[in-house]
Amino acid sequence: MNNPMLPILLAVLICTACNKDETITPQNGTPIVTAEASYSIIVDSDITYAKGLSYERGTVLEKELQLDVYHPDNNANNRPVYMFVHGGGFTGGDKQKGSITDIADYYASRGWVFVSINYRLAGDIGIDPTGIAPQEWIDQVTNSNPANAQDFRKGIAAYAAQRDAKAALRWIVANASNYGINTDYITIGGGSAGSTTVIAVGVSEAGDFKDEISIEDDPTLSTTNLNETYEVRSIINHWGSDNVLSVFENLYGLNRFDRSDPEMWIAHGTDDPIVPYSEAENLKNIYDSLDIYSELVTLQNKGHGAWNVKVDGNSLQALSFNFLVDRQNLILE
Repeated sequence: MNNPMLPILLAVLICTACNKDETITPQNGTPIVTAEASYSIIVDSDITYAKGLSYERGTVLEKELQLDVYHPDNNANNRPVYMFVHGGGFTGGDKQKGSITDIADYYASRGWVFVSINYRLAGDIGIDPTGIAPQEWIDQVTNSNPANAQDFRKGIAAYAAQRDAKAALRWIVANASNYGINTDYITIGGGSAGSTTVIAVGVSEAGDFKDEISIEDDPTLSTTNLNETYEVRSIINHWGSDNVLSVFENLYGLNRFDRSDPEMWIAHGTDDPIVPYSEAENLKNIYDSLDIYSELVTLQNKGHGAWNVKVDGNSLQALSFNFLVDRQNLILE
């Protein structure tokens, strides 16, 4: 499907780029979390959740995709889970960035399982990205006239990021019993490109960003727990946008926003020079038009990546925590 808006959308996308040992007994199947940091944290690092095609010096590789799991040192077997996707404009970033580990510590010390993932970036994309993205996506990135090879790779990596994040979610479901996760309470969040990714993941259908590629073209799909399903309950969006989702929807002639989408918490700076504040207003308007609950936390006079800002004396972690406890009806102790 040819759409004159697609090159513009892709151009925007590329440029935007204390330990308690007692057993906790669940009540009525609802997870219990604590208002204060109450548990020491166990970190399981560099777990391979899937593989994905990658290119290095002209050679096709099967790259191991890894995540870290932060979980409280208690005996709970009914925990909510929060999966986080780092930012970096689809060219950089890492699951162990300091701002992310701070969020991980905040949530895991209060009873959550927190999962931080890495995913394929522009550096993993070769000149011929067959198998990493479907041919129609590759053609569209090409037709958007990217300024250079790096911008081309970013456009392809934007697709791969969604595929990898969905694979990580399926890994979480497949391993839920190992971490005492209640899969009825799945939250996904991110920052910048990571938020753009989780918006697309949470709003799109389960097969989107996956079924466009066959296992014949990408045999690593067989490593991604394809038989697992998930339902995202909440999205935590730090200065992201729906640009990737918009490209997907326009390319395939689909509108994935509907009344069943996860509720969303949004934090965005009014002076953001990378992802304009209008992107947050657009998302809020879409959610309001569908009568889906959302909250927009406006960060006055703040730019991109304002992780340490306080709003009425509250950190962003505290504000998103309060949103999740309230909207997911978690039991707070």
